Order: sequence, then structure tokens, then C-alpha cells
Amino acid sequence: MYAVIKTGGKQYRVIEGETLKIESVDGDVGSAIVLDQVLMVGNGDKISVGQPLLNGASVKATIVANGRNKKVTIFKMRRRKHYQKHQGHRQNYTEIRIDGISA
Repeated sequence: MYAVIKTGGKQYRVIEGETLKIESVDGDVGSAIVLDQVLMVGNGDKISVGQPLLNGASVKATIVANGRNKKVTIFKMRRRKHYQKHQGHRQNYTEIRIDGISA
């Protein structure tokens, strides 16, 4: 059984027992969260698709870790104009483990 969820402006295909990094959500390590924006649920040959969300479907997950991704460097330059700009960014993330999918 798998589901397609939407969180943090992105969509993820998840299965039970999987761990993944998503955009940062509020909560402490070890706390349970419920992701209720489920777009699709598949179980073998049976697929349920929402319009755009499935009513009554949810995904239960546990927060494993909170952290920051690797630094992304941004370098802008205009040739022959003596313009160079260096910038860096580290995005926060939350690592979750999928505990169950209910449709």
C-alpha cells in the first residue's frame, strides 16, 4: 500500500516503514504527526484518486530528526562589470518515518 501526500509545497510517494526528509514541521523528536493532505492511495490494482484531496484519508508518521541540509552556494557574476556576489543557504528539514496509511 502506498500514498501520495502533499506537505511543504511538495508531493511525496510514501510507503509504510519508509523514512524521508520533508520541509520543516513543528514537533519534537519522537512525537507523532498526522499528514491529512492525501492526494492518492494505491493498494495493488486498486487506486483511489482525490479531487484534489481524498476525504477521510490520512498518513500517520513519527518525527525521527530535525536538522539542516547541506549548504547551497549561489554565485552571481556579470562579466566585465566587476560584479560578483556570493551567497549561501541551508534549508531546515524534518526526517519522518511513515507508520501507517489509512484510506
